[in-house]
Amino acid sequence: MVPGSCCLISVFTLFESEVVEGFGNSLVSSVTLLSPVFTSVTLTLEPSNAVSQGTNVTVRCQALVSSSGFLNRKYTIYKDNTVVYTESITTAEDLLYSLRMARVANTGKYKCKVNIPGKELSSSSEKLTVTGLQTPVLSVDKRVFSEGEEVTVGCKAPEESGAIVFYFYKDSKELYEERVNANHVETRLRFNNAGDHRLHCDYRVILLTDSVPSNASNNVVVTVKELFITPVISVRPHGSMIIEGDNLDISCSVSGNLQNSSGLKVFLSKGPTLLSSGQSKANHSMRALAEHSGEFQCSLEVGNVVKRATEDVRITELFSQPVLTMYPTEVFEREKITLTCKSTNYSSDRISASDVKYSIYKDNYTLTPGSFNGIYVVPGVVPNSSGIYSCKADARMISKYSAKLPVQAKVLVSKPEITAIGRVIVGKPFQVRCHSDRGSLPIEYTLWKKYSEVNSTTVQQPHHQAIFPVTVQHYSDMQDYKCEARNNPKIDTVVSNKLNTTVIVPLSNPGLSVVPDLLEVTEGNEIYLICGVEGSPPVTFKWYRRGNVQPLFTTTSTQSSASHQIKGVGNEHSGTYYCEAINYANMVRSQPVTVDVKMATWKKGLIVACCLLVVALLALACVLRYNSKRGRETYSPPATQAFAGV
Repeated sequence: MVPGSCCLISVFTLFESEVVEGFGNSLVSSVTLLSPVFTSVTLTLEPSNAVSQGTNVTVRCQALVSSSGFLNRKYTIYKDNTVVYTESITTAEDLLYSLRMARVANTGKYKCKVNIPGKELSSSSEKLTVTGLQTPVLSVDKRVFSEGEEVTVGCKAPEESGAIVFYFYKDSKELYEERVNANHVETRLRFNNAGDHRLHCDYRVILLTDSVPSNASNNVVVTVKELFITPVISVRPHGSMIIEGDNLDISCSVSGNLQNSSGLKVFLSKGPTLLSSGQSKANHSMRALAEHSGEFQCSLEVGNVVKRATEDVRITELFSQPVLTMYPTEVFEREKITLTCKSTNYSSDRISASDVKYSIYKDNYTLTPGSFNGIYVVPGVVPNSSGIYSCKADARMISKYSAKLPVQAKVLVSKPEITAIGRVIVGKPFQVRCHSDRGSLPIEYTLWKKYSEVNSTTVQQPHHQAIFPVTVQHYSDMQDYKCEARNNPKIDTVVSNKLNTTVIVPLSNPGLSVVPDLLEVTEGNEIYLICGVEGSPPVTFKWYRRGNVQPLFTTTSTQSSASHQIKGVGNEHSGTYYCEAINYANMVRSQPVTVDVKMATWKKGLIVACCLLVVALLALACVLRYNSKRGRETYSPPATQAFAGV
């Protein structure tokens, strides 16, 4: 190794090329064919050199080549010195060779060789080790057969590959083996011994055997003489005083004895870009820019010997990259925006702050017709100020662009809607939701009852909602609630309409009345049991007679009362009755009412008439008897009749 920044490596034969002036868009001013230069070729195994079966392995071949333009590269991948893959590409990207679901058969030493016009270079070998084998599956075409009969048996390992030796066993003793270049085998076997036998199989993947090292040979001393020539790189202007816009001259030359140096070539490059080349000298000139800072390299090639010298070049910015800012940092639609584009640093030896001129762009269209001092106001009348903004700074024919500034103007919140969630029952808690269809988050929602604030919340996420718990004591209280929304503190809030929803009033004051009056309920007539309540319909009414579990009658009404008719009542309808009323809020029961069915009037008259008739008959009988008795007491017969009788 040569002291300093020069070194020696082995390369293959170079061919003639000419100087290329320039570097990229800013470095290259005229192009001629230059001979490419190898730096290195490396091969890596990803994720590692030792993996388990089923792992996806990538063989990466990286070639570092300095060239003046597009270059055809031919990549060849070897496994154990056998070509497994070849591809030609024209870009500097790495070649990737994939081993999907790697198996043991992929174990081996991998190497990469790269060919470019007139040259080739190979990487060192990397060994890949894959561990783990799939459990094989044994198949038999029949389970019961005669002694001496041939049977077809198979053994397979579907996920394996390569050269495989399959072994078949009977009662744990090897019976048959076969080597194939497949992951399965099938054969016919004959069994002569009667009885039950256990069969199984296994296999082995064939790999290259490991080499056995020999003893070292005898020692032979040789002497290699160094070439007394070195590459020299020089940069003008020199030192740290190179400023953007300066003319930068870089030369690559040879120092030392050039005799017997046929085939000598020099190359000037920066990174992967070849700037120029020549027989003993290569020059390159360009207008210095800050992005040109870095390491330049001068390479010298003689036969298979390469020496290098490097120079680190640092270029001071004429002015810094501009920074675009906006005020305010958050804006709403149709609000004024102030954009400021500034380069904070500049080289005071060359320019002043006023020499830097600016331009501002929105979505790649120029907003400012010409260069200005860096401050631009987007008027509020612009219907859509959202977009991607950027700016450019110019001074002494050097232009620099700022980073892109995305601006998304916020949308003012729309008039909110206030709604009740679920049924609203007087005296029971429920939820009120406030929601605006439009508006950028976050949005602050406030619930008001008349002129008093009830609660407030801020919605931060799209799937969140402003929901407030509320309890009303009277159905008319619903009209007192409103909500307001705000997402811009500089603008007044927007207020919803009044809360308008159906309010359910719980049932109360249940009562059961009977028509006609209880004193007038007689047999044969009809009665009406009228159940009435106070509260919100619809109401379901149920009539019961004490002692019965099932209701006598059920009906649902939108009125506050309903009736149940009983026709042709009789004594059997006498009893105690009550009713129940149910709505969405509650259930109430009336006080019981006792109904006593009285006898019909005609029956009463008949009974009275019968009684009077009986009394009359009894009276008549008494009169007749009395009269008969009295008649016997007042009659006297003649005396002669009396005497004669004696």
